[in-house]
Amino acid sequence: MGIIKLLASLILPPLGVYLKVGVCGTFWLNILLTIFGYLPGVIHAFFVLINNKGSDDV
Repeated sequence: MGIIKLLASLILPPLGVYLKVGVCGTFWLNILLTIFGYLPGVIHAFFVLINNKGSDDV
């Protein structure tokens, strides 16, 4: 997990998710969670960064 993705997820959660998985359902879900509340978006972004070890970075 790169420090840039981690910082991007803390400042703007959808950016960190985009850098990890690209534009897909996970990215749109994170945008929705961030709109509903900043903290759910951050938690989801960290979850995506930590648990998507098998996927290649975009």
